[in-house]
Formats: sequence, structure tokens, C-alpha cells
Amino acid sequence: MKVIYTIWLGSDTAGVFGEGPYRLLKGVRTTGSLKEAAADIGMAYSGARRVIRNCEKELGFALVYRKRGGVSGGCSTVTAEALKLMREYEAICADMEGAVRRAYEKHFGEPVEAEVYTVGKRRR
Repeated sequence: MKVIYTIWLGSDTAGVFGEGPYRLLKGVRTTGSLKEAAADIGMAYSGARRVIRNCEKELGFALVYRKRGGVSGGCSTVTAEALKLMREYEAICADMEGAVRRAYEKHFGEPVEAEVYTVGKRRR
């Protein structure tokens, strides 16, 4: 048995930041490219841009600095505010994993594996 749960940081009207935006930012840190980060998780680049833009709008700060392409090529970097948000998200996920496992054991009397729900890579 396994408990799969989801964590979304949100406002009164919308989910603002969760596993999807977190994975995009993590991919941008690794690849230096929002397009590559989106492809790595099976998301269209236009969808990834929309997700980041919506998060930035709701949060009130930039998550990614973008440099347009051209002869030298473009790149994206994660902002300092986004890095802080990512660290806090990782910490809350770790805390929630422990809480979910303890709650399951309390109610079902046995230990369980807990993991954050992630959508698998889509086929194109």
C-alpha cells in the first residue's frame, strides 16, 4: 500500500504553486532552458510559459529571467525569489510526507510509503 498526496500553495481563487511549477523551475536550473525543462516533463513549451506566467502573476514576483534567442541562443535562469520558494516547497513537502505517514500509521496500524503525486511524462 502507498499513500499518494498532492500539495498546492494557493490563493483564495487559484492554485498558485505545486509540483508542476516546481518541476519546471528545477528543470530550468538544470538545463538553463524553459523549453527543455518543459520537454523533460512532457509539457508543451507554450503550456510551461503559461504556468510560469500565471504563478508569477499570483505570487507577485518573477520566477524566471529570460534571455531571448538569436545568434548566441537564449537562456533562462531561476530568480533568487524562485530559489527561496523552491527550498520552502521542498521543506513543506518533507514535513507533509512525515505527517501523512504518521496519520496513516495511526489509523491503519502499519507503516506506509508516502509520495507526492506527479503526472507521468506524456507521450507526444
